[in-house]
Order: sequence, then C-alpha cells, then structure tokens
Amino acid sequence: MTPEGLRAFCLSFNGAVEDFPFSPEISVFKVAGKMFALTALDGSPLTVNLKCEPDIAVRLRAEHPEIVPGWHMNKRHWNTVTVDGGLDDRQVRELVEDSYDLVVAGLPRAERLRLDRP
Repeated sequence: MTPEGLRAFCLSFNGAVEDFPFSPEISVFKVAGKMFALTALDGSPLTVNLKCEPDIAVRLRAEHPEIVPGWHMNKRHWNTVTVDGGLDDRQVRELVEDSYDLVVAGLPRAERLRLDRP
C-alpha cells in the first residue's frame, strides 16, 4: 500500500478527517474527534498506528513480524503496523477498518447512528 493509498483509505470512512496536531509530518486520522490511525506518510518504512482489541493485538503480533506494540501509544490497545509489503493490502485495509470500527463503537449511540454504524 502506498502512502497515498493509505491516506485515501483512511479518509474513505464516514466522518473521517485528517488532522496534524503533533507536527505537519504526522497525519492523524480521526472520527468524531477520536483518533483511529496515526502515521508519518513520508516515513521509510511506512508505518501506521492502529487501535486493536487487546487479545487480537497479542495474536497479531505473534503471527506477523510487521505488527508490533504501538510506538508511543498504549501498547495494550494500539499496534504499529509496517506497511512495506510484508502484509498484503487487504490485510492492512482490514486492520485500518477494525481500528475505525473500534473507535466508532465507543462513540455515543446518536453519533454512531449519524455515521451509519450501529
């Protein structure tokens, strides 16, 4: 997945926006003000921090060397995923979507309904 593809995919979700609260080089993708992805799109290798269910996060880290505990994040709930071809694009998209869904699930019901996510 290219940096442009990652940005486009993150922004394809309902209500998703890109913000730069830390620096102009760090893209933070949010929904309803809550972060679901964080990346330096010009980084080499390209990595992205994604939210994950704690039990699933441990399993993914054991199965994939490209997935490690979230760098500068709560390591129980966040993974850093290296997007350099070790994982196929479908897997990366699923991890991004799961992160978005976890954040949306924590929103108030009215906000979830506004986003068409029960």
